Amino acid sequence: MNTQKLLIILFLSSLNFGCKSKISTIESSQSTFSDKMKLEYVGVAAENKGMHVWGSSPVIDKDGKVHLFAAQWPMATQKDFSGWFKDCEIGHYVSDSPEGPFKYVGIAVEDKNGLFNAPHNPTISYIDGKYVLNFIVNENNKLKTQRIIMYVADDLNGTWRPAKGAETDGTILRRPLDTTKWNYTAVLGVSNPSLIKFKDKYMLYHKSVIPRKGRGGAYTYGVAVADKLEGPYVIHPEKVTPPNMALEDAFAYTVKDSVYMMSRDFGSTLGNSGGGLLWRSADGFTFPKENTKRAYEDLAHYLGKETLEKGTAYRGKKDGHLERAQVLMIDGIPAYLYLATGVQVKDGYGSSSHVFKIIFE
Repeated sequence: MNTQKLLIILFLSSLNFGCKSKISTIESSQSTFSDKMKLEYVGVAAENKGMHVWGSSPVIDKDGKVHLFAAQWPMATQKDFSGWFKDCEIGHYVSDSPEGPFKYVGIAVEDKNGLFNAPHNPTISYIDGKYVLNFIVNENNKLKTQRIIMYVADDLNGTWRPAKGAETDGTILRRPLDTTKWNYTAVLGVSNPSLIKFKDKYMLYHKSVIPRKGRGGAYTYGVAVADKLEGPYVIHPEKVTPPNMALEDAFAYTVKDSVYMMSRDFGSTLGNSGGGLLWRSADGFTFPKENTKRAYEDLAHYLGKETLEKGTAYRGKKDGHLERAQVLMIDGIPAYLYLATGVQVKDGYGSSSHVFKIIFE
């Protein structure tokens, strides 16, 4: 199969709450494993009564159990959704199956103090026999201070330590002071990491918002590269995504000789902002527009506005934005997709994470 046929098109279908699951099939000459792929809604992945749960990142341990690491914070602490950068912590959930049910087992990373504030947007990786947990923190609720932390462990029992190439507290990446770097002028620091190993290099993808004269900020992604898993990581001078294609929450993974990123279509480039994009790169440093496809739609597209009107929109409108895509790879193949939504129909619960099974024919 040639490179042009390596594009996975993840088409998100039929998200529902407690209803009979539906399956949607998409055909594409550019599908990675076949011309037909379908994604089946399984159910709620992570939720916690009285809490907002925002996204969940999966990994399979050495015993075959599936662990989710999710951002969470009390619903009662803040009247709006701002608890994500004020009172957040990272929760740990475990199941015998990628499909759940997942049991909450405790806090993986706590909100420590003003200088290590609100750990958020975790992404978990298993690389070179080690578990690597990346996430963001800020200082004193100030978004302009966002930075990326890297923790490493030999198992998942809670014995995390800062990466060897990081600062003492685990900080692995900050907004660069080097004026030659693409995100030197970033207004919200560096955030939303995703880590892969590709062609013997370790690549840490991250978001920065770059000011544009008279046009607000460009939500863009770059990459920091290391020769060793635990760093240090050096920011590549150029951005990897076009500034006119705004994106959020990119999750990177590799299939054969290509790098893919699943992200939210934050700028409504190929549809509304509640859906997502799938990006493809041959080298991991450039994700061109022509290799980018619409990946999934917002919740209303699958459930209908009438169903969502019965719930509560804790984030955004009741169209049900689907964000924080995280893919579970099994034997080198995308097997499950986890997405967060701010629309909730269940009393006493805030935002939650949902799991979908990816099926190739």
